[in-house]
Amino acid sequence: MNKIDFKKELKYLYKPSASKVEEVNVPAMNFLMIDGEGDPNTSPEYKNAIEALYPLSYSLKFNIKKSKLEIDYGVMPLEGLWWSDDMSSFSDGNKEKWKWTLMIMQPEFVTQKHVEEARIEVQKKKNSKSLPLVRFESYSEGRSAQTMHIGPFSEEGPTIERVHSFIECAGLDRTKKHHEIYLSDIRRAAPEKWKTIIRQPMK
Repeated sequence: MNKIDFKKELKYLYKPSASKVEEVNVPAMNFLMIDGEGDPNTSPEYKNAIEALYPLSYSLKFNIKKSKLEIDYGVMPLEGLWWSDDMSSFSDGNKEKWKWTLMIMQPEFVTQKHVEEARIEVQKKKNSKSLPLVRFESYSEGRSAQTMHIGPFSEEGPTIERVHSFIECAGLDRTKKHHEIYLSDIRRAAPEKWKTIIRQPMK
C-alpha cells in the first residue's frame, strides 16, 4: 500500500518560495474547521480546537486505511484563517480581539459519513467539548498571493507586508481572510526555523 503525500502532490500550494511572493490559484478543498476568538497564546478555546482537529484527522486517516478504500496518506498541517471586526487589532497587537478558523485539509475521498464515524470514536476516548464544534466543509480561495515565512510568528509582519505590497503593485485588492499554514512542529523546532506559509486571496 502506497502512502500519498498531499504536500508533495500539492507542492505549488504547500511549498512556496521564501525569497519571493508568488501568485497561485487555490482550488476548492475540503477541511475540518472550527471557529474561535482570542489570543492564540493564552486562549483555552484555541488549545481545545487544536486538540479536537488533530485526533479527528488521525482517526479519519486510520479508518480510511482500514476501509475498503485501503488508502494511506499523511495528515495535513494545521492552517488558520485570521481576522478581526476592527482590523486595527492586527497592527496594535490586541490579540484578544482576534478571530480565527483553525482547519486541516482532508483528501477528496473523505466524506461526511467518514467524519461522523470518526467523531464518535474520538468522542468516546476524549470527551472533548470542542469536538462537536468541528465542521466538515469546502473552502475556496481562488487567485491568491503567497510566500514562506521562516522564523517566529512574532516576526511575520514584514513578510505579510511583502505579500500585501505584491497585491497592490499588481493593481489588485485583498479579499477574504488572512491565511497561514503551519508546517513546523513548534514543540520541537527552534523558533528561528519555523516555517509558515502566508497566503492572501486577491481580486
